[in-house]
Formats: sequence, C-alpha cells, structure tokens
Amino acid sequence: MNSRSAQVQTSIEFAADLMRQSKHAVILTGAGMSTSSGIPDFRSTGTGLWARDEPLVVASLSTFRTKPEDFFNWFRPLAAQIFNAKPNPAHIALAELETRGYVKSIITQNIDMLHQKAGSKTVIEMHGTMQTLTCSQCYHQVNAEPYLGSFVENGEIPHCPKCAQILKPDVILFGEQLPQAAWFKAQQEARQCDLMLVAGSSLEVLPVAGLPMQALDRGAHLIIINNTPTYLNVRADVAIFEDVSEVLPLIMERVANG
Repeated sequence: MNSRSAQVQTSIEFAADLMRQSKHAVILTGAGMSTSSGIPDFRSTGTGLWARDEPLVVASLSTFRTKPEDFFNWFRPLAAQIFNAKPNPAHIALAELETRGYVKSIITQNIDMLHQKAGSKTVIEMHGTMQTLTCSQCYHQVNAEPYLGSFVENGEIPHCPKCAQILKPDVILFGEQLPQAAWFKAQQEARQCDLMLVAGSSLEVLPVAGLPMQALDRGAHLIIINNTPTYLNVRADVAIFEDVSEVLPLIMERVANG
C-alpha cells in the first residue's frame, strides 16, 4: 500500500466508503478479473486471445458446426487454463463482501466459474459457463467435469452419451445470442442497484458494456477498477487503473473494518 500514490490510496478509501453506504451493490466483472489466475484476457496487446487468433474464425458458432475439430483445437489450451485455475484474491474479496451483505449480485462476462469457486452465491453468467455441455443434436445436457479431464489431457472431443453426437460447451460463441434469462436478470440488477462496481472489464463488448449506463441513468454510483481506461471513466465516482487482484482485497479490508 505504501508504494501506491496518495491519489490511489484516497480512491480506495472512497470506494470503500461508497460500498459501506450502499444498500444494493452490484459487481460487473470482465476478463481482467481472472488474468492473475492464469487465464488470458481477450484484447491486451500481445497477450490477449484476439491478438493471436481471429475470433470469428476460431470461436464462432459457424466454426463449431462446420469444423468442430478446428474449434476444439483452439479451445483446448483455454479449457486447460480454466480447468486448472484457482480463484485469486479479487474473487475471494468479492465473495467475502457478498457473505458480509455488501454485494447483492455479480454479473460476469467470464466463463471460468472462479467466482463460484471462491464462494460467491449470486452469479449471473452473461457469456455462459464451462460447467455444462449440451449435445448439438439431441440437446441432452451433461456436467462438463467428467469430460474436461480427458479433453484437456489428450484432446478427446466430448460426445453425447445418448446419441454420440458432439457436445458443445455451454459458452456463448460469436453468432449466438446471450442467454435471455441471464440478460433480463442483469438488466434488472443494473436498474435496481445504487452502486455498480466494474472490475477488470474494458467495457467494449455490447450489450453488457451498456449495463453501467443503465445504473447511472437511475442515479447509481459507479466505481471502475481496470488496468486501462473505459468509455465511462468520466462518469465514474472512482476510477482506479490498477490490478483488481491487488485493489479489491484492499477495498474489502476497509469495508470490513469500517
């Protein structure tokens, strides 16, 4: 903490004050939430997934349907990182804030289930989940864990136990709509909250990037913690350009200690 500027320290204190005063705080998390857990984000220069691959080629519903082997070859390293990842201090801090009653829900763009692994209970997954797989033919859904191990280890593409067709991870690919139940719930939370904290998101992917505007339009406070600026920094009560895995535990500590 001593190595941080006085301005950042003041921002952390102010963010904690806003959290303590809030009656309905909602968290919106993006890929930057999980980089400290070893899962790459999408847009960072040189290291992001889309710096190496064209998303519409490797991660689209069209590719999955027409060239499933190409999709799974691309997906395997990411699945391995997710399979082996553990929650970092940012996930743990948010779970603790929820346990203490300061956080009502977490809206996440991530598919890694690290919020749940950290102990968070109310998690709205906007881009799907790695927890389940669904058959592309008969729509039978299975728990992903028994299939992920062999896929990660030897590249074995998962097949449906009922009809033997390929199982699709229940994550949202390019060309798919967001899960409607999750989207409606996220909008409801954005409109009801009196504080939204954005953590590890560049707010570049619509429609989720518009949720903070819905909160602001109804008078909510806004906190942004991200390594790089977002389009809403000028509207935020607090904007901190640091690693969420370092900042969120500090905010949690100050909220907990009053």
